[in-house]
Amino acid sequence: MVWDELDCRLKDKQPASAQHIRELHQDCWKSIPGVYLMKLTGRMPRVECVVLRGIFKLGKKSHDVLLTQTRLTWTPITPETPTGEVCALQPGVVLLQDVFAVKVKRRRAAGQQSGGSVLGMALFCCRRRGRRLVEVTLHLHNASAEHTHTWYNTLKELLTGFSSRPRYVKVFINPSSHKKEAVHIYREHVAPLFKMADVRTDITVTERKGHALSVMKECKLDEYDGVVCVGGDGSVAELCHALVLRAQLDADSPEKPVKPVLPLGIIPAGSTDVVSCSVHGVRDPVTATLHIVLGHLQLVDMCSFSSLGQLVRFGFSAMFGFGGQSLARAEKKRWMSSSRRREYALVKTLARLRPEDCQLSFLPAKKSTRNLFEHRDEDQDVDHDPESEGEESWTTDQGLYLSISIMSIPCLSPHAPRGLAPDTSLANGSAALIAVRNTSRSEFIKHLKRYNGSSGQFSFSFVETHTVSAVRIRPRLLTGWSEEESEEEGDSKTTPIIQSGGAAFPWNIDGELVEIANEVVIRVHPRLITLYGEEVDEAELTISCSCI
Repeated sequence: MVWDELDCRLKDKQPASAQHIRELHQDCWKSIPGVYLMKLTGRMPRVECVVLRGIFKLGKKSHDVLLTQTRLTWTPITPETPTGEVCALQPGVVLLQDVFAVKVKRRRAAGQQSGGSVLGMALFCCRRRGRRLVEVTLHLHNASAEHTHTWYNTLKELLTGFSSRPRYVKVFINPSSHKKEAVHIYREHVAPLFKMADVRTDITVTERKGHALSVMKECKLDEYDGVVCVGGDGSVAELCHALVLRAQLDADSPEKPVKPVLPLGIIPAGSTDVVSCSVHGVRDPVTATLHIVLGHLQLVDMCSFSSLGQLVRFGFSAMFGFGGQSLARAEKKRWMSSSRRREYALVKTLARLRPEDCQLSFLPAKKSTRNLFEHRDEDQDVDHDPESEGEESWTTDQGLYLSISIMSIPCLSPHAPRGLAPDTSLANGSAALIAVRNTSRSEFIKHLKRYNGSSGQFSFSFVETHTVSAVRIRPRLLTGWSEEESEEEGDSKTTPIIQSGGAAFPWNIDGELVEIANEVVIRVHPRLITLYGEEVDEAELTISCSCI
């Protein structure tokens, strides 16, 4: 039998010409119509049951269309030549995992809202273009209403089998983020795709900082399949924090972080969108929405930030020193545009660059402990923290640091396409610790500028990197951070930028300014939250920073 001959040739890897293989395929196709679809993985055949087979027009040509549990294929129907030969054509294929909606096409008169003669079906699919996901439409024309509805109902049933795809989501929109475009982005790019994919929404437009957190504490989350945030990094950080806190409340576990049941979708509408870039690879609302409607889920590590035994918040990244100081200056210029404000703060902080004297301790990650550049001062010692679990050893060092960063995700952005922490990943159970010791202003600027390139930002003797599971930062002099000179808007020379009832140091936690006056302990919690997206190793470079 032809089928057996093909099976033997492929399994035994006997030599066979390409023309012979094509002829065997055609004979197999003709010998068992409507029963099996052969797929080649390498040179080994795999067979799966065909659910439906029919004829549709794609463009102006009729095609033989087959539907299986996982894909839809179509092959042009071509007549035999006078010599009896059949032209072998490559079939088209679309995976059902890339189809997010199917609709019946009808011809309607002007003003007609329903009914109309059936024209066929339209399949709305997702296709990759680099790091972006784009919507494409496959039109299948067949005037038979019965035939079309049979295919439509079968496709709808198969698509409902993807359990990770949400059907009802809670949406939070921050109308004040970045250029105040969040509402426009949702209406123009997100809502149409949600409607097409039959995703119902419950929308809350936030009115103030902390509004989303208060709503999340009270709403009935079991009604939803997911949560969606339309905003910048601040809105994302607030909702991630809220999801973990709510999971702790529901589980009655105030001491131990609990993984939330609902995944979070992030629609980028901020100025940098670090978390969105880290799970999408690009700042694009359509790409983010397609990840949501297709149910692409990615587990992500998070950190807890605590001081004096009290939880400050959950988050993905934190910067102490230069990062916190520049953000504190930027927050005083909220009237500027985000890009101007960011450049002003960086230049101003560089002009008044000074290190912080602090004690830095970290707990190396168990499985992937490494110091990329093996930089260790002679006065570095090892101590044992009584609060640590078991006999885990903390590595401790005292000194002057210009910047200390802790990041549990790569922190990709258009400004740093490989990320601020390129050697970590979304769910490796550890965080990257980047400690920049005191150095000259020119050398520190060289270090910063290399983030915009492909590599080399850590190839300095004053930069240390470690893979850690916990970090503790204890400022040596708890005197707070203050300007050395006037900010030229009437401030006193001795007035701290941050005031919270006492002296405090500015921290940049997920792009939000947090005031902390005492030591801070950061612990990594592996795979604590689920985000809609996927692991990416580099963000799309769309802009470059011109401030330095």
